[in-house]
Amino acid sequence: MYNGKVVVYTSGTFDMFHSNHLKMIRYARGLGDTLIVGVSTDELVCSYKRPPVIPFEERMSIIEALKYPDIVIPQRTLDHTEVVKKLNIDVFVVGDDWTGKYDYLKELGVTVFYFPYGEGVSSTKIKQEILGKYTETLNKIDKQPNPDVR
Repeated sequence: MYNGKVVVYTSGTFDMFHSNHLKMIRYARGLGDTLIVGVSTDELVCSYKRPPVIPFEERMSIIEALKYPDIVIPQRTLDHTEVVKKLNIDVFVVGDDWTGKYDYLKELGVTVFYFPYGEGVSSTKIKQEILGKYTETLNKIDKQPNPDVR
């Protein structure tokens, strides 16, 4: 709490920004007075999964353009202890694919919400669909006969 206001923090990679990202950020906005959104740096993302398709600076700009966040900051680590202490975070929101990972924040007095993404849209699914369509198109093109070149 800061000046009597509830401070909420949510974070993510936000690669290939989609509707579930927006739903989580909007949900987080509704839990307090000040919303801080952390955007994972490319280096951080590469430490635990494949690199993002959209570069960090562009992902930051996309999140900054939304009406919900009050502040957008780089996220450089998956350990949120310092950011919680430095920014007086009261509420932490993250996708339910991380369920249990941030329970340690409760010891710091933070309320932790694991936002239910549910089935449907995800950056991983979007990437898989694009790759599948690309591969399908490539296979069709590769099977076309080449014209005689003289």
